[in-house]
Amino acid sequence: MLSSRFSRGASLFDRGVRSKVFPTSNVAFITSWAHIPQGPPDAILGVTEAFKKDSHPKKMNLGVGAYRDDAGKPYVLNAVQKAEKKIVEDKLNKEYLPITGLPSFTKEAATLAYGADSEPLQEGRIAITQSISGTGGLRIAGEFLSRFYPHNKKIYLPIPTWGNHNAVFKSSGLETEQYRYFKKSTNGLDFEGFLEDIQNAPRNSIFMIHACAHNPTGVDPTPAQWDELSKVIKGRGHFPLFDMAYQGFASGDTNHDAYAIRKFVADGHRIALTQSFAKNMGLYGERVGTFSIISESLKEKAAIESQIKLIIRPMYSNPPINGARIVSYVLSDPALYKEWLGEVKLMADRIITMRNKLKYHLVEDFGSKYSWDHITNQIGMFCYSGLNPEQVDRLIKEYHVYLTKDGRISIAGISSSNVKYLAEAIHEVTR
Repeated sequence: MLSSRFSRGASLFDRGVRSKVFPTSNVAFITSWAHIPQGPPDAILGVTEAFKKDSHPKKMNLGVGAYRDDAGKPYVLNAVQKAEKKIVEDKLNKEYLPITGLPSFTKEAATLAYGADSEPLQEGRIAITQSISGTGGLRIAGEFLSRFYPHNKKIYLPIPTWGNHNAVFKSSGLETEQYRYFKKSTNGLDFEGFLEDIQNAPRNSIFMIHACAHNPTGVDPTPAQWDELSKVIKGRGHFPLFDMAYQGFASGDTNHDAYAIRKFVADGHRIALTQSFAKNMGLYGERVGTFSIISESLKEKAAIESQIKLIIRPMYSNPPINGARIVSYVLSDPALYKEWLGEVKLMADRIITMRNKLKYHLVEDFGSKYSWDHITNQIGMFCYSGLNPEQVDRLIKEYHVYLTKDGRISIAGISSSNVKYLAEAIHEVTR
């Protein structure tokens, strides 16, 4: 009885509303959002979703961009756990941070990237802000350059690049262009194409450059090539924006991985830089990073900082505090810093070991007709395998090995227990 009364009441109410709002009773209600098309799924997150639905005992997820230990589990660094314990012991409050973040964090982050002996750092000419990890730093960079870069609004990105770069910069109001970077015939750097595109780009263009462990290819210039790139970019008056998401994580040496940054600064470039501590400290969910830019003077730095604050304030107001505290504690405490450096090398070395084992099994155990030298020549978390979309489909359907269509493999997803299985699967689809 209650149900029928409710239905009858709703019907009467519905007729009353419709008679007041719509001139005829047969007009269907149309929401304000009916015109919105279904957006495409994220390529990498889609791989993870498919992996989760698979019940095969030998399934592998080689799409995720996060470090895993040799048991395939997320790794929380000991230095990070000790820093968190100290934070709790210090009984710190949870007040809002300033718009540009935790000063002790940004100071340590800048020193890690630019080096303690950096001239602009010593002179206080680096404007820096905490950001929502590397992605947030890139968005701040895009907004800043879109508003204030005085020349053209084109930003050149490598082919290929991290899938989110295009979206971030386009959303910031910049026009994205491309430069050659990866040579498929060698699975290595297209250095000649890179140089030629630098020369052919309009003067004073913006070039976005991966500082180390290029994502997705794992291909980096040599120090000598970085030296040449710095010279040519400066000669054309281009502005370098570096994205450094893997400092220390690439080679195991934080100074080695910062070579390009420090070389360009030493050569007189007034670079901009984004940093992320997701990979090298395992702080994926803490979302802690930076955006910085070198100014000519303290007056110019103050103006830049004021505009960065105006960008951030309506975007997210101010950044989260916990991840920044963790990084600050680790980098400022000599014992924790030393332990962290050891753990960074441990993670980098495990990835290098997996590269060597994968190549060994392919060539020695299965007698592949290919050399697979690029597996060990490339660096960092990712390997651009050279597999085509059809071969990737076979890996997924026949061997339950999940990766992106471009053949990018997350080496961190490989372990001692499954590397031979992966080698066998790759061998079978590339016969």
